[in-house]
Amino acid sequence: MLFPYLDETKELDEVTRREAAGSFIALPDGVTHYELSGPANGKTIVLVHGFSVPYFIFDPLFEFLKNSGFRVLRYDLLGRGYSDKPNLRYDIHLFVKQLKDLLDALNLNEIILLGLSMGGPVTTAFIQEHPRYVRKHILIDPSGAASVELTRLLKMTRLPLLGELIIGLFGSKNMIKGIASDFFDPKLVGQFQAKFKTQMEFKGFKNAILSTIRSGMLGSFLETYRNVGALKKPTLIFWGKDDKTTPYKDHTLILQALSHAEFHAIENCGHLPHYEKPEIFNPVLLEFLSR
Repeated sequence: MLFPYLDETKELDEVTRREAAGSFIALPDGVTHYELSGPANGKTIVLVHGFSVPYFIFDPLFEFLKNSGFRVLRYDLLGRGYSDKPNLRYDIHLFVKQLKDLLDALNLNEIILLGLSMGGPVTTAFIQEHPRYVRKHILIDPSGAASVELTRLLKMTRLPLLGELIIGLFGSKNMIKGIASDFFDPKLVGQFQAKFKTQMEFKGFKNAILSTIRSGMLGSFLETYRNVGALKKPTLIFWGKDDKTTPYKDHTLILQALSHAEFHAIENCGHLPHYEKPEIFNPVLLEFLSR
């Protein structure tokens, strides 16, 4: 039984999903919200978001890639956005399985895979398990180089019941506040926070976030990065030098694991270089994709 959070007042059903753009598909672990667009004969790029912000985080990048002739797929991880929020263990195995189930259902393979933040461990673990699906790999400020340094309050969320109470009392406020720390430019914060609040009304959201913390998704995935680095797939990494979410210093560990990767640091930029610095990000990405 899910913990009854008072601010989660909406059920995810046919009625509430009518307000969402995109499409829905029933997969073994729940309904997944996705959008697939661009020319059918274009190279396929799959975008995987991070810990809590659903696929709208890719709005400008999705349009840029589609208009550049690529076939682009983005989707909400289970527990986020308009995807189902089942009472499951939200660990790396669930997220890898969801991605494979979605690709198989849409008959997609030989893809280019892009992971943002926690999408870094998800895409890297996917390549480790299913290397034949992926031609190239792109990482944007990936997490998992080292374990996230948790505050005392977040450490306490690992405890049964106490964690539910903490997330219930402080979770909404802290998550909305956390969105602001992703940006170097504060002018971009407001629109993100408004969109983010929508998913917080759906029952099961906080349970999914809490399970994600408890299931090790904020831990180290460095061994996974090393294993995938040995495959030498073409890899491109971006990192904002002013990132407060996944610290810029972590890039040294990632580059040790993925020593063949092409690396681009972006000045005056936070956790979302594709959003904050598209004039720098997009040309580099396009050149890499077009090789």
